[in-house]
Amino acid sequence: MTPTPHRTNPRPQGTNAHPLRFGYGTNGLADLRLDDALALLADLGYDGVGLTLDHMHLDPLAPDVAARTRKVARRLDALGLGVTVETGARYVLDPRRKHGPSLLDPDPADRARRVDLLIRAVRIAADLGAHAVHCFSGVLPADPTHLADPSHLANPAHLADPAAPAHPAATADPAEDSAWKRLAETLTPVLDAATHAGVPLAVEPEPGHLLATLADFHHLRRILGDPPALGLTLDIGHCQCLEPLSPADCVRAAAPWLRHVQIEDMRRGHHEHLPFGDGEIDFPPVLEALAATGYQALTVVELPRHSHAGPHFAAQSLPFLHRAARAIPAGAEGSTP
Repeated sequence: MTPTPHRTNPRPQGTNAHPLRFGYGTNGLADLRLDDALALLADLGYDGVGLTLDHMHLDPLAPDVAARTRKVARRLDALGLGVTVETGARYVLDPRRKHGPSLLDPDPADRARRVDLLIRAVRIAADLGAHAVHCFSGVLPADPTHLADPSHLANPAHLADPAAPAHPAATADPAEDSAWKRLAETLTPVLDAATHAGVPLAVEPEPGHLLATLADFHHLRRILGDPPALGLTLDIGHCQCLEPLSPADCVRAAAPWLRHVQIEDMRRGHHEHLPFGDGEIDFPPVLEALAATGYQALTVVELPRHSHAGPHFAAQSLPFLHRAARAIPAGAEGSTP
Protein backbone atom coordinates (compact mmCIF):
# COMPACT_ATOMS: atom_id res chain seq x y z
CA MET A 1 0.00 0.00 0.00
CA THR A 2 1.25 3.49 -0.82
CA PRO A 3 2.28 5.39 2.35
CA THR A 4 0.07 8.22 3.55
CA PRO A 5 1.45 11.27 1.71
CA HIS A 6 2.43 14.69 2.93
CA ARG A 7 0.32 17.32 1.20
CA THR A 8 2.39 19.42 -1.16
CA ASN A 9 -0.43 21.74 -2.28
CA PRO A 10 -2.71 22.42 0.69
CA ARG A 11 -5.48 25.01 0.64
CA PRO A 12 -3.72 28.38 0.37
CA GLN A 13 -3.59 30.50 3.52
CA GLY A 14 -4.30 34.19 3.71
CA THR A 15 -7.14 34.06 1.17
CA ASN A 16 -10.87 34.56 1.68
CA ALA A 17 -12.19 31.58 3.60
CA HIS A 18 -14.76 29.72 1.51
CA PRO A 19 -16.72 26.50 2.01
CA LEU A 20 -15.83 24.96 -1.33
CA ARG A 21 -14.20 21.53 -1.26
CA PHE A 22 -12.49 20.36 -4.43
CA GLY A 23 -12.04 16.82 -5.69
CA TYR A 24 -10.82 15.09 -8.83
CA GLY A 25 -12.55 12.29 -10.72
CA THR A 26 -10.92 8.87 -10.97
CA ASN A 27 -12.30 8.58 -14.51
CA GLY A 28 -9.52 11.05 -15.35
CA LEU A 29 -6.93 8.85 -13.62
CA ALA A 30 -7.87 5.54 -15.24
CA ASP A 31 -4.25 4.53 -15.87
CA LEU A 32 -3.41 4.64 -12.15
CA ARG A 33 -4.13 2.01 -9.53
CA LEU A 34 -6.86 3.29 -7.25
CA ASP A 35 -4.60 3.43 -4.19
CA ASP A 36 -2.01 5.42 -6.17
CA ALA A 37 -4.71 7.77 -7.47
CA LEU A 38 -6.02 8.46 -3.98
CA ALA A 39 -2.52 9.06 -2.65
CA LEU A 40 -1.79 11.45 -5.52
CA LEU A 41 -4.93 13.50 -4.86
CA ALA A 42 -4.23 13.72 -1.14
CA ASP A 43 -0.65 14.75 -1.83
CA LEU A 44 -1.81 17.48 -4.21
CA GLY A 45 -4.14 18.88 -1.56
CA TYR A 46 -7.55 17.81 -2.87
CA ASP A 47 -10.37 17.53 -0.35
CA GLY A 48 -11.90 14.46 -1.97
CA VAL A 49 -12.46 12.23 -4.95
CA GLY A 50 -15.19 11.48 -7.44
CA LEU A 51 -14.89 7.68 -7.46
CA THR A 52 -16.19 6.12 -10.68
CA LEU A 53 -16.99 2.45 -10.04
CA ASP A 54 -15.20 0.58 -12.82
CA HIS A 55 -13.34 -2.65 -13.50
CA MET A 56 -10.00 -1.09 -12.49
CA HIS A 57 -11.30 1.11 -9.65
CA LEU A 58 -13.47 -0.71 -7.09
CA ASP A 59 -15.30 -2.99 -9.53
CA PRO A 60 -18.94 -3.00 -8.35
CA LEU A 61 -19.48 -6.47 -9.88
CA ALA A 62 -16.49 -8.13 -8.20
CA PRO A 63 -17.42 -11.01 -5.88
CA ASP A 64 -15.35 -9.50 -3.07
CA VAL A 65 -16.61 -5.95 -3.54
CA ALA A 66 -17.67 -5.64 0.12
CA ALA A 67 -14.15 -6.38 1.35
CA ARG A 68 -12.62 -4.08 -1.25
CA THR A 69 -15.02 -1.32 -0.23
CA ARG A 70 -14.01 -1.62 3.42
CA LYS A 71 -10.36 -1.34 2.39
CA VAL A 72 -11.04 1.76 0.29
CA ALA A 73 -13.06 3.31 3.13
CA ARG A 74 -10.12 2.88 5.48
CA ARG A 75 -7.77 4.40 2.92
CA LEU A 76 -10.02 7.42 2.33
CA ASP A 77 -10.23 7.97 6.06
CA ALA A 78 -6.45 7.72 6.48
CA LEU A 79 -5.91 10.25 3.68
CA GLY A 80 -8.64 12.61 4.87
CA LEU A 81 -10.49 12.45 1.55
CA GLY A 82 -14.22 12.85 1.07
CA VAL A 83 -15.92 10.89 -1.69
CA THR A 84 -18.78 10.91 -4.16
CA VAL A 85 -19.64 7.67 -5.93
CA GLU A 86 -20.04 8.08 -9.69
CA THR A 87 -21.57 5.54 -12.07
CA GLY A 88 -20.50 6.80 -15.49
CA ALA A 89 -18.05 4.01 -16.36
CA ARG A 90 -18.27 3.43 -20.10
CA TYR A 91 -18.16 -0.36 -20.34
CA VAL A 92 -18.60 -1.72 -16.83
CA LEU A 93 -21.85 -3.52 -17.79
CA ASP A 94 -21.37 -4.21 -21.48
CA PRO A 95 -17.99 -4.49 -23.28
CA ARG A 96 -19.58 -3.48 -26.59
CA ARG A 97 -22.00 -0.67 -25.74
CA LYS A 98 -20.76 2.57 -24.22
CA HIS A 99 -22.82 3.34 -21.10
CA GLY A 100 -25.06 0.39 -21.93
CA PRO A 101 -27.47 -0.85 -20.93
CA SER A 102 -29.20 2.28 -19.66
CA LEU A 103 -32.27 2.98 -17.57
CA LEU A 104 -34.14 3.47 -20.86
CA ASP A 105 -33.11 0.22 -22.54
CA PRO A 106 -36.00 -1.50 -24.39
CA ASP A 107 -35.13 -4.85 -22.81
CA PRO A 108 -36.48 -5.08 -19.22
CA ALA A 109 -33.70 -7.48 -18.27
CA ASP A 110 -31.08 -4.99 -19.47
CA ARG A 111 -32.76 -2.15 -17.59
CA ALA A 112 -32.67 -4.34 -14.50
CA ARG A 113 -28.90 -4.70 -14.88
CA ARG A 114 -28.49 -0.91 -14.74
CA VAL A 115 -30.83 -0.71 -11.74
CA ASP A 116 -28.79 -3.41 -10.01
CA LEU A 117 -25.58 -1.45 -10.67
CA LEU A 118 -27.07 1.71 -9.17
CA ILE A 119 -28.35 -0.12 -6.10
CA ARG A 120 -24.89 -1.65 -5.67
CA ALA A 121 -23.48 1.88 -5.99
CA VAL A 122 -25.81 3.12 -3.24
CA ARG A 123 -24.64 0.34 -0.91
CA ILE A 124 -20.99 1.04 -1.70
CA ALA A 125 -21.56 4.77 -1.14
CA ALA A 126 -23.13 4.10 2.25
CA ASP A 127 -20.17 1.92 3.26
CA LEU A 128 -17.70 4.58 2.09
CA GLY A 129 -19.53 7.43 3.80
CA ALA A 130 -20.04 9.13 0.42
CA HIS A 131 -22.19 12.24 0.27
CA ALA A 132 -24.06 11.19 -2.92
CA VAL A 133 -24.38 8.68 -5.74
CA HIS A 134 -24.26 10.14 -9.24
CA CYS A 135 -26.21 8.74 -12.21
CA PHE A 136 -27.73 9.77 -15.54
CA SER A 137 -30.72 8.79 -17.66
CA GLY A 138 -29.17 7.50 -20.89
CA VAL A 139 -30.25 8.32 -24.42
CA LEU A 140 -33.51 7.46 -26.12
CA PRO A 141 -32.70 4.10 -27.76
CA ALA A 142 -34.79 4.67 -30.88
CA ASP A 143 -33.31 8.05 -31.84
CA PRO A 144 -30.58 9.40 -29.55
CA THR A 145 -29.80 12.35 -31.82
CA HIS A 146 -33.06 14.31 -31.80
CA LEU A 147 -32.56 15.52 -28.23
CA ALA A 148 -29.56 17.55 -29.38
CA ASP A 149 -31.94 19.76 -31.42
CA PRO A 150 -31.90 23.32 -29.99
CA SER A 151 -35.71 23.19 -29.64
CA HIS A 152 -35.19 20.74 -26.76
CA LEU A 153 -33.03 23.14 -24.74
CA ALA A 154 -34.43 24.33 -21.44
CA ASN A 155 -36.80 27.28 -21.31
CA PRO A 156 -35.33 29.86 -18.92
CA ALA A 157 -38.73 30.10 -17.23
CA HIS A 158 -38.37 26.52 -16.05
CA LEU A 159 -35.06 27.36 -14.39
CA ALA A 160 -36.27 30.51 -12.73
CA ASP A 161 -39.56 28.93 -11.60
CA PRO A 162 -39.49 25.18 -10.93
CA ALA A 163 -43.30 25.33 -10.56
CA ALA A 164 -43.66 26.44 -14.19
CA PRO A 165 -46.03 24.54 -16.52
CA ALA A 166 -45.29 20.96 -17.48
CA HIS A 167 -42.19 20.22 -19.51
CA PRO A 168 -42.93 20.09 -23.27
CA ALA A 169 -41.64 16.50 -23.40
CA ALA A 170 -44.80 15.40 -21.64
CA THR A 171 -46.92 16.11 -24.71
CA ALA A 172 -44.69 16.81 -27.70
CA ASP A 173 -43.61 13.23 -28.50
CA PRO A 174 -45.43 10.04 -27.40
CA ALA A 175 -42.20 8.03 -27.55
CA GLU A 176 -40.44 10.57 -25.39
CA ASP A 177 -43.36 10.70 -22.99
CA SER A 178 -43.15 6.93 -22.65
CA ALA A 179 -39.41 7.18 -22.04
CA TRP A 180 -39.96 9.59 -19.14
CA LYS A 181 -42.39 7.16 -17.56
CA ARG A 182 -39.89 4.33 -18.04
CA LEU A 183 -37.15 6.43 -16.45
CA ALA A 184 -39.32 7.15 -13.43
CA GLU A 185 -40.22 3.48 -13.05
CA THR A 186 -36.62 2.27 -13.26
CA LEU A 187 -35.35 4.90 -10.83
CA THR A 188 -37.98 4.14 -8.18
CA PRO A 189 -36.22 1.09 -6.65
CA VAL A 190 -32.93 2.98 -6.71
CA LEU A 191 -34.50 5.89 -4.87
CA ASP A 192 -35.96 3.43 -2.37
CA ALA A 193 -32.47 2.04 -1.77
CA ALA A 194 -31.04 5.56 -1.48
CA THR A 195 -33.72 6.52 1.04
CA HIS A 196 -33.00 3.42 3.11
CA ALA A 197 -29.23 4.06 2.99
CA GLY A 198 -29.50 7.78 3.66
CA VAL A 199 -27.46 8.61 0.56
CA PRO A 200 -28.89 11.07 -2.01
CA LEU A 201 -29.19 9.99 -5.64
CA ALA A 202 -27.81 12.89 -7.69
CA VAL A 203 -29.04 12.74 -11.30
CA GLU A 204 -26.89 14.50 -13.87
CA PRO A 205 -28.34 16.31 -16.90
CA GLU A 206 -26.17 15.00 -19.72
CA PRO A 207 -26.12 16.55 -23.24
CA GLY A 208 -27.77 14.20 -25.74
CA HIS A 209 -29.53 12.16 -23.04
CA LEU A 210 -33.24 12.12 -22.35
CA LEU A 211 -32.54 14.11 -19.20
CA ALA A 212 -30.26 16.72 -20.72
CA THR A 213 -31.05 20.01 -18.97
CA LEU A 214 -32.09 21.50 -15.66
CA ALA A 215 -35.64 21.78 -16.98
CA ASP A 216 -35.55 18.04 -17.64
CA PHE A 217 -34.44 17.41 -14.05
CA HIS A 218 -37.44 19.34 -12.76
CA HIS A 219 -39.68 17.35 -15.12
CA LEU A 220 -38.42 14.08 -13.63
CA ARG A 221 -38.75 15.49 -10.13
CA ARG A 222 -42.42 16.26 -10.72
CA ILE A 223 -43.14 12.87 -12.26
CA LEU A 224 -41.64 11.16 -9.21
CA GLY A 225 -43.47 13.38 -6.74
CA ASP A 226 -40.36 15.26 -5.58
CA PRO A 227 -38.86 12.48 -3.41
CA PRO A 228 -36.37 13.74 -0.78
CA ALA A 229 -33.70 11.27 -1.93
CA LEU A 230 -33.64 12.75 -5.45
CA GLY A 231 -30.99 15.40 -5.96
CA LEU A 232 -29.00 16.96 -8.76
CA THR A 233 -25.49 16.56 -10.12
CA LEU A 234 -24.69 19.88 -11.78
CA ASP A 235 -21.88 19.81 -14.35
CA ILE A 236 -20.64 23.38 -14.81
CA GLY A 237 -19.31 22.65 -18.31
CA HIS A 238 -22.70 21.31 -19.40
CA CYS A 239 -24.26 24.60 -18.28
CA GLN A 240 -21.91 26.45 -20.62
CA CYS A 241 -22.58 23.94 -23.38
CA LEU A 242 -26.36 24.12 -23.62
CA GLU A 243 -28.27 25.85 -20.83
CA PRO A 244 -29.95 29.21 -21.61
CA LEU A 245 -28.62 30.69 -18.37
CA SER A 246 -24.99 31.40 -17.57
CA PRO A 247 -23.16 28.78 -15.46
CA ALA A 248 -23.30 31.08 -12.41
CA ASP A 249 -27.04 31.59 -12.87
CA CYS A 250 -27.50 27.84 -13.31
CA VAL A 251 -25.83 27.33 -9.93
CA ARG A 252 -28.20 29.80 -8.30
CA ALA A 253 -31.25 28.25 -9.97
CA ALA A 254 -30.20 24.72 -9.00
CA ALA A 255 -29.14 25.51 -5.43
CA PRO A 256 -31.99 23.78 -3.53
CA TRP A 257 -31.32 20.46 -5.25
CA LEU A 258 -27.50 20.45 -5.45
CA ARG A 259 -26.01 17.22 -4.13
CA HIS A 260 -22.92 16.93 -6.34
CA VAL A 261 -21.01 19.30 -8.63
CA GLN A 262 -18.66 18.49 -11.50
CA ILE A 263 -16.45 21.15 -13.00
CA GLU A 264 -14.29 21.62 -16.09
CA ASP A 265 -14.03 24.09 -18.95
CA MET A 266 -16.23 23.89 -22.05
CA ARG A 267 -17.37 25.87 -25.08
CA ARG A 268 -20.89 26.80 -26.04
CA GLY A 269 -22.51 24.14 -28.22
CA HIS A 270 -19.63 21.64 -27.93
CA HIS A 271 -19.86 18.82 -25.41
CA GLU A 272 -16.14 18.39 -24.84
CA HIS A 273 -14.64 18.39 -21.34
CA LEU A 274 -11.63 20.71 -21.44
CA PRO A 275 -8.86 21.58 -18.99
CA PHE A 276 -9.31 24.92 -17.24
CA GLY A 277 -8.43 27.81 -19.51
CA ASP A 278 -9.11 25.94 -22.76
CA GLY A 279 -12.82 26.85 -22.89
CA GLU A 280 -15.03 29.88 -22.38
CA ILE A 281 -16.14 29.74 -18.74
CA ASP A 282 -15.44 32.62 -16.34
CA PHE A 283 -14.88 30.63 -13.15
CA PRO A 284 -14.74 33.19 -10.31
CA PRO A 285 -18.45 34.10 -10.67
CA VAL A 286 -19.33 30.39 -10.79
CA LEU A 287 -17.43 29.62 -7.59
CA GLU A 288 -18.84 32.73 -5.93
CA ALA A 289 -22.37 31.59 -6.78
CA LEU A 290 -21.60 28.09 -5.52
CA ALA A 291 -20.15 29.41 -2.26
CA ALA A 292 -23.19 31.64 -1.77
CA THR A 293 -25.54 28.64 -1.89
CA GLY A 294 -23.88 27.12 1.16
CA TYR A 295 -23.08 23.96 -0.81
CA GLN A 296 -20.56 21.97 1.24
CA ALA A 297 -20.13 18.71 -0.68
CA LEU A 298 -17.43 18.08 -3.27
CA THR A 299 -16.85 20.03 -6.48
CA VAL A 300 -15.08 17.45 -8.64
CA VAL A 301 -12.88 18.11 -11.68
CA GLU A 302 -14.26 16.00 -14.54
CA LEU A 303 -11.71 15.26 -17.30
CA PRO A 304 -12.54 11.69 -18.38
CA ARG A 305 -10.64 11.90 -21.67
CA HIS A 306 -7.39 13.10 -20.15
CA SER A 307 -6.22 10.00 -18.29
CA HIS A 308 -3.18 9.81 -20.56
CA ALA A 309 -1.87 12.80 -18.60
CA GLY A 310 -4.05 12.51 -15.51
CA PRO A 311 -1.43 13.35 -12.87
CA HIS A 312 -0.43 16.47 -14.84
CA PHE A 313 -4.00 17.76 -15.13
CA ALA A 314 -4.75 16.92 -11.51
CA ALA A 315 -1.71 18.95 -10.47
CA GLN A 316 -2.72 21.88 -12.71
CA SER A 317 -6.42 21.96 -11.85
CA LEU A 318 -6.36 22.55 -8.11
CA PRO A 319 -4.17 25.69 -8.16
CA PHE A 320 -6.44 27.07 -10.90
CA LEU A 321 -9.51 26.52 -8.71
CA HIS A 322 -7.78 28.03 -5.68
CA ARG A 323 -6.87 31.12 -7.70
CA ALA A 324 -10.47 31.45 -8.90
CA ALA A 325 -11.72 31.00 -5.35
CA ARG A 326 -9.53 33.87 -4.12
CA ALA A 327 -11.83 36.19 -6.06
CA ILE A 328 -14.82 35.23 -3.90
CA PRO A 329 -15.68 38.35 -1.87
CA ALA A 330 -15.62 38.02 1.90
CA GLY A 331 -19.07 37.14 3.20
CA ALA A 332 -20.19 35.44 -0.02
CA GLU A 333 -20.80 32.18 1.84
CA GLY A 334 -24.43 31.31 2.29
CA SER A 335 -26.42 28.95 4.46
CA THR A 336 -28.43 26.91 1.99
CA PRO A 337 -28.18 23.22 2.99
